[in-house]
Amino acid sequence: MLHRRNFLKFGSIGAGTFLSGNLFGKGYPAPGKKPLVIATWDAGINANKNAWKVLRSGGRSLDAVEQGVMTTESEISCCVGLGANPDRDGHVTLDASIMDEHGNCGSVAFLERIKHPISVARMVMEKTPHVMLVGEGAQQFALSQGFELESGKLSGDAQQAYDEWLKKSEYKPKVNIENTNGTAFAPRKLSNGAWNHDTIGMLAIDANGNLSGSCTTSGMAFKMRGRVGDSPIIGSGLYVDNEIGAAVSTGLGEEVIKICGCHLVVQLMAAGMSPAEACKAAIAKIISRNGAKAKDLQVAFIALNKKGEFGTHAVQKGFNYAVCYSDDKNELIDSAYTMK
Repeated sequence: MLHRRNFLKFGSIGAGTFLSGNLFGKGYPAPGKKPLVIATWDAGINANKNAWKVLRSGGRSLDAVEQGVMTTESEISCCVGLGANPDRDGHVTLDASIMDEHGNCGSVAFLERIKHPISVARMVMEKTPHVMLVGEGAQQFALSQGFELESGKLSGDAQQAYDEWLKKSEYKPKVNIENTNGTAFAPRKLSNGAWNHDTIGMLAIDANGNLSGSCTTSGMAFKMRGRVGDSPIIGSGLYVDNEIGAAVSTGLGEEVIKICGCHLVVQLMAAGMSPAEACKAAIAKIISRNGAKAKDLQVAFIALNKKGEFGTHAVQKGFNYAVCYSDDKNELIDSAYTMK
């Protein structure tokens, strides 16, 4: 196991950053809970409900994180799944990853016209010798496993957003906004008045103390054709080490990839940090890398350790997450953040 004094020697965060009295927040003051499920964004409330059904019956965390995010993928008017905003050519492409307590993992990227990419990712994990399938090959595999090819037509909300974007066809990311500019960290207000986001990540610990995680996304709105973010990349958008903890990210995927963000968070927990401390330290690294440019980007991490303790942190204000650990305890919480 990596000791704190040795961990300080690697990476570019620097000992001075770690030792700063202002670096670590207390995070959400909740004791460890088992079972427990935590998910990104307000969509996590409904996703947690289905995940909790698995956990409360003594089910496996892997089944919980798959069933949970499938809820969000099924909401066609949501920014996750086939109802999401398209790429700049008008096509919805989906990415997803899943990882279990044994370190097994699977993912898909640039997948089109398949309703549940998270379930395809699980089949990649369980039925192939590979970790990731992409594009046409991922779709072909999905069809061979009994998935149906869905319509490629955009949802009403997505078509409206795309038509508006086409008026200028400008790509100018802006923190926490997605209506027409296409940032990766992006709420979009739907016709029913709800806000949704283009990524949902979920972590769970079951009654046996085993951890699993999942992440599913439509990626950056109006992105270049073929763009893939951090969500399907094990170690970047998702990482699980059953002896230590798990982490999942949301936000500007390119920045998460550059620091192997979720693997970093888990290793920081291995070094002795709490989930909240580890998330904050990873965010500090992203901010340090970007300097003044950090004010124009958003990334957030959520983490869950072996004790059932959880924590989060974001670059900017605006990220929230949902936590559920009983039939009557499923709440949305505003995350701590660094840049004021």
